[in-house]
Amino acid sequence: MDKNSIIGIILMGLVLFGFTFYENKQYQKKAAYQSQLDSIAYVEQLKADSIAAANAAVIDSAKIYSPLTDTVVHQRIFKDSLLDASHQAEGSLCTLQNDKMEIAFTTKGGQPYSVRLKDYRNYDSTDLYIFKPGESHFGIQVYAGENINTSDFNFALAEQTDTSIAMRLVFEGGAYIEQRYSISQGSYVVNDRLSFIGMDKVIPRNVNNIDIDYFMTLPRMEKGYKNEVQYSKLNYYFNGEKKPVETGKGRNAEKRVDNRIGWFAFQQQFFSAIMRAPDEFSSADFGIKFFPEDNADRNLMTCDARLRVDFIPGNSETVIPFEFYFGPNHFKTLKSYDQRYEKIIPLGGWLVGWFTKYVIIPLFDLLHKFINNFGLIILLMTIFIKIVVLPFAYKSYSSSAKMEAIKPEIDKLNEKYPKQEDAMKKQQAQMDLYKRAGISPMGGCLPMLLQFPILWAMFRFFPASIELRQQSFLWADDLSAYDSIWDFGTRIPLLGDHLSLFALLMAVSMFFYSKITTKSQPGGNDPNMAAMKFMSVWMMPIMMFFICNSLSAGLSYYYLISNLITMLETWVIKKWFVHPEEIRAKLAATEGKARPKSKWQQRLEEAQKMQRKMLEEQEKKQRRGGRR
Repeated sequence: MDKNSIIGIILMGLVLFGFTFYENKQYQKKAAYQSQLDSIAYVEQLKADSIAAANAAVIDSAKIYSPLTDTVVHQRIFKDSLLDASHQAEGSLCTLQNDKMEIAFTTKGGQPYSVRLKDYRNYDSTDLYIFKPGESHFGIQVYAGENINTSDFNFALAEQTDTSIAMRLVFEGGAYIEQRYSISQGSYVVNDRLSFIGMDKVIPRNVNNIDIDYFMTLPRMEKGYKNEVQYSKLNYYFNGEKKPVETGKGRNAEKRVDNRIGWFAFQQQFFSAIMRAPDEFSSADFGIKFFPEDNADRNLMTCDARLRVDFIPGNSETVIPFEFYFGPNHFKTLKSYDQRYEKIIPLGGWLVGWFTKYVIIPLFDLLHKFINNFGLIILLMTIFIKIVVLPFAYKSYSSSAKMEAIKPEIDKLNEKYPKQEDAMKKQQAQMDLYKRAGISPMGGCLPMLLQFPILWAMFRFFPASIELRQQSFLWADDLSAYDSIWDFGTRIPLLGDHLSLFALLMAVSMFFYSKITTKSQPGGNDPNMAAMKFMSVWMMPIMMFFICNSLSAGLSYYYLISNLITMLETWVIKKWFVHPEEIRAKLAATEGKARPKSKWQQRLEEAQKMQRKMLEEQEKKQRRGGRR
């Protein structure tokens, strides 16, 4: 492995080290906030208790004791008697379901009450809910002679079929607000038709918008808390843009959006709740908060959206459509709705994302049609990718093998030019040696840089791939989460609370590969070269182990297989394609003979001449100063 190859590895190492440093900072922040979360929760509980007490006081004040009948007589809160009765009434549940999901609705507020997916389970094998019963709030605020929020009122069940349900909030005079929800077979979408019928007589003409409060608590569904939090976030999308804006990735966040947006998503690692407005939301306030890992109810996060929607007054019938998606973050499923929902899946930038979408995912799906063992699928994918990049990798491997063959000659140059001031001469001599041996200076670095997008694509694909979720292989019970052969029972900084065998084997394979390839590096007393060897052989495997210990077992398994195949390719190339005796014979035959200089050598000689000239001028100035 030549110097340029090492530089490439160092660049990748710096990226990975930065990622590790960032993850450690995030964990420290979460640890620092954990103590605050308890106090915040306590304050919020006090606030909720105060609100409940205030509501109770309002209800009590609305009751008057009648001494004539010895009973409590209800006093109206709302001017509209039907609204007042709806406010006091209790809600009831009704259900819609298809082959994909079961949705419970409550007439209290005419809103979804829970969503359970049929084809998926939590890590502990319990039913998987996008949100559990009562953990969602969906209310419409509008001024109808008085401020009302639909979540405070009990709707009347007007119609129910196998695929739709209609609930109405009726006003005096026959006007009503209707929520009509419908679903279809094979779909995770719920269509919501919000209608205002005859409300032109109730809602003033100067009212030109309505507000929506949408709040949801998403439970934990996966094995690893850290990984689940890291890939959970809130997204919102401006129509016409290439991808949505994400906020709160793994951390608490709030965002005010004053522009029109098409949809937003409360996104867990593998599942999402998306709400779309075909006529767009005119503005929005978003918030996301994560629960600590030891939350007793095993909740992951709370997401809320306060939205404003345009309303055209004066019409006897006004319909505002909405669309909900409650389902998996499966690329083809999301893409099938043609709303760019699939963009919430973290597949990388344009280059990495392109490779993932048009190479990795199609290849993965093709293999899955014939093979059910995902460990075997990953193995075959790795072999295929290695074959595709072999023309690029061959230059790197052969360059490394040739460097190993001429290592004795490089060591002689190190002995010949031991001083720092002779560094330019030594480098020029090395370049001449490389040219005589047929070694390209960029032969090792450039192919590795070309392969880096593939490595990064895999790094993004495995933790976000729902196909690997709860798929077992060997000792790993879930390839989308970490594998553990030793649970510590306590958290160790950087490492976590477990030991991943796949991550450990990957790091060991990386160590041996680096050990083999660094044999070709020149020795001598160069401290920079010694530091690069230490970085390649020791630091890189250690950093990769700490990074992958809490990540997807499928990712660590892929890197392990990739390292083993790379070592095999290197051995084959050295054994049958690179012949050290021929390279040494070529060096002996060309020794002392004049060879045409490359442009790079010419520039190097010019730089050397300029350096000598500058040294001479400095010596002259010093002599003049000494005479004075």
